[in-house]
Formats: sequence, structure tokens, C-alpha cells
Amino acid sequence: MSVLLILLLAVPLAGAIAAGLLPDRAGRIVATAAAALTFVASLPLAADRGDGLWHQVGYDWVEGLGIRFALGVDGISYPLIVLTTLLTLLCCAYTAWRAPADRPSGGKLAALLLAIEVGLIGVFTSLDLVLFFISFEVVLLPMYAVIAGWGGPDRRRAARKFALYTLFGSVLLLVGVLGIGTSAGTFDIAALTANPTLSRGTQIGLFVVLAIAFAVKAPLWPLHTWLPDAHTEAPTVGSVILAGVLLKMGTYGLIRVGLGVLPEGAKAVAGVLGVLAVAAIVIGSLVCLAQRELKRLIAYSSVGHMGFVLLGIAAGAASGGLAQSTGVQAALLGNIAHGIITGLLFFLAGAIKDRTHTGDLHDLGGLRETSPALAGILGFAALASLGLPGLAGFWGEAFAVVAAVQQGGGWLWLAVIAAVGGALTAAYLLRLLRRVTHGPAAPAVTGIPAVTVAEGLAWAPLVLLALLIGLVPALVNGYVLESMPSLVEAVAR
Repeated sequence: MSVLLILLLAVPLAGAIAAGLLPDRAGRIVATAAAALTFVASLPLAADRGDGLWHQVGYDWVEGLGIRFALGVDGISYPLIVLTTLLTLLCCAYTAWRAPADRPSGGKLAALLLAIEVGLIGVFTSLDLVLFFISFEVVLLPMYAVIAGWGGPDRRRAARKFALYTLFGSVLLLVGVLGIGTSAGTFDIAALTANPTLSRGTQIGLFVVLAIAFAVKAPLWPLHTWLPDAHTEAPTVGSVILAGVLLKMGTYGLIRVGLGVLPEGAKAVAGVLGVLAVAAIVIGSLVCLAQRELKRLIAYSSVGHMGFVLLGIAAGAASGGLAQSTGVQAALLGNIAHGIITGLLFFLAGAIKDRTHTGDLHDLGGLRETSPALAGILGFAALASLGLPGLAGFWGEAFAVVAAVQQGGGWLWLAVIAAVGGALTAAYLLRLLRRVTHGPAAPAVTGIPAVTVAEGLAWAPLVLLALLIGLVPALVNGYVLESMPSLVEAVAR
């Protein structure tokens, strides 16, 4: 299995280089093949799993500074790794089917998607803080290039805004990583998680620095303002990767490094995180109610959904750390559900805009009359996003509210406000469906093409996963429970 961990980085890296050098069509085909091999390689990692880390591999890198090239996988990282490889495969296949018009080579775009995948998998498998930081940064330039090279009319401004915000977060992340390493004498994430040795005051200071850094990437309110512009201007595949996986680097960092390495620091500021979480849920929903542009509305919806993820993390921090509460389960379930559902929503938004050449909700009415299949899938995705029981979006949000209730005291008010925010989520998504699918057919949607076979193949895995995880949430949180026996005991009590 250690070979698979290396292949998860080596295959997309080699594919990115080859796709960037080959002619357009050949590059897109090679990139899709590399993404498919990476996805296949990610699946067997769940075999022979046990408590703690399932598989790991490590080599001395900068021996004098104690920095190692160390990779590992467990129940926290495995679902995110599979989500990354799946969405990258779907996006590369989408690019192979639909080459960008009047833009640089589609092969170059597919190569950049693979380069982003290398960084993402590096983040989710790193067991060394320095390697974690480097992987975090690998994602920045390729995503900037995707937005600036293949985005909408205002793509360059959106790309610059994305880069500036992310660089700000990167500086803080570097400060936090170096602070932990120099204070603890090691950059080994597994060792630091097993035996947190830093003083409470040091943990609080470092956790605040890292929390701000991760909040920029997630993004969490109020450091979210780069997100709507980036999503609105990014090409379809860029928006899918950005919302589906890239945002998860921030919340994963809060869980893996924040709660794992700095549990006392996380516990000390858990209440502040909880307040920020419910503010994100309510404000994000209210802003969505005021949106008229389709992709911008979906982008702002991520602020509210990631607020539920943060609420789960905050509740987990308040109850004692990484493996002491259902809050961690809520956060991980919310992460995966958001990646699947919002990835599907951005695929659908891209298909609608490609057909109608507009994203204005007032110009998209009557879609169910002209394209019932497209309207039906959009309705399914919207219902999943609003948290309908039986679909993937329900469990993460429900668990986050339950985790807050379990803390008692002022957390009960946070749970109530979060539940109200959930109702507002239903309001803006039902408004979206009323505007887009109902009423008489608008001129922009008259005579639009039907859903193609290629589109159906790209969307089908996400539709199926949204249903399966909704019916069997153990497909995600079962891995967490197996990796963390203490979490099993806490839930059993």
C-alpha cells in the first residue's frame, strides 16, 4: 500500500507534464487516462485498514532540520482523497469531451487540473508539517492559471483576488507551521497528535494563527469575499474543483492540525469558532436570497454550508479534541457531502450557461418545459443541498446541530440559530428552483439542446453518491469510527 501512496502523487504529476507537452487533443486524452489511473489507485487504500493510520511511508528529506517526506492515510483523509481523485477524473473527462473555445489549449487546462490534484492529495496525505505546507502552496498557481486563462470576462481580477487572499493565508500558515516545529522540536504530525507537548498558551497563540490561515482557504466568514468572484469567473471544471475539493483543505487543516496537534488551543477558542460558524450560516443564506446570478448564488451557498462544517469542528474542539465528539463526524460528512453536491451544482450551472449564455435567474424560467432532464437533475441537486433527509446534505448539518446541543449552555443558542439558517438554506434553494425551472419558458431556454450522454456520464456518479451517502452515511463516517476507537466510545456513551 505504500507504493499506492507514492503513485497517488507520481501518476498525476507525470500526467500533468505529458498533457502540457502534447498537442491539444492528445494532452486531454492522456490527462484523462492519468486521472483515471489515480482514481483507481485511491480505492484499494481502504483495504487492510485498522486503528489509527492505515498505511504510511516516509523518507528522510532534510535530515538536519528533521523534515521528512512522510505520507499516510486514515479515516479522516481517505474519503477526501477519493473525492479528489473522482472529481479530477470527471473534470478531465469533461475537458476531453468539451474543449474550451477561443481559449488556450484544453490539454493545458487538463494538465493544470492534474497539477492541482497533486497538491490536494499531498495535503490530505502529508504527515510532516513542512510537506503539508508545500502541498498547500502547490495548488495556488495552477488554480490561478485556470481562472485567469479559461475564466469569464472579469477573470483576471478574480484570479488576482484569489491569489492575494491565498497568499495572505499562506504567510500565516508558514508562521504557524514553523512555530509548531520549533516549539515542539518536530514537524511529525502523527507524533504531535499522539502526544501534544506544547503549553496551553503556545497552543492558543498558534491555533489562532492557523485558524485564520485555514479560514482564508475554506473560506469561512468573514474571509470569504474572494470566493464569489472566483466561482463566477472560473470555467466549469475550475468551479467544480474549487468548490468540491479545494475549499476542503482549510477545514481539513483545522481538523488534522488544529484539533489534532493543538487540542488545548482549539478548546480555548471553540466558542469563538462556534459564533463565527452560525454567523456564516445565517449571513451566507441571507446573501443567497439576494442573488440573481446562478453561479454566484451557488458560490455564496458554500459559505453557509462550510459554516455547518465549522460548527461541527467547533463542537468537537469544545468537547476535547480530534476524537471526542460527533462534531468531527459532522464536519467530515459535511465536507464530503458539500463536495459532491456543490460539484454537481456547478456542473449543472455550467451546462445551463453554455446553453443559454446567461446566468441571470430571471432569464432562465421554464427550464422544465424545454429540458426536463436538466431541470430534474438540478432539482435533485438543490434538494440535496438544502439538506433533505435521505440525501447526502442532511447528515452533516444535522450532526453539527446535534453536536452543538450536546455541549449545552450557550451552545444551545448556536444550535437554534444554525437550525434557522438551515431553514433559510431551503428558502433560497427553493427560490432558485422556482425561478429557473417553473413558469413559462423564457426566450433564453427555448430550443436548448438536451442533456448529452457525456454529461450524463459525468453527473451520474455524483447523483449516485449523493443518494447513497444520504441513505448510508456510514460510507463516510464509518471510516472515521474505525480509525478512532475513542470516538466510538464517546458516541456509544
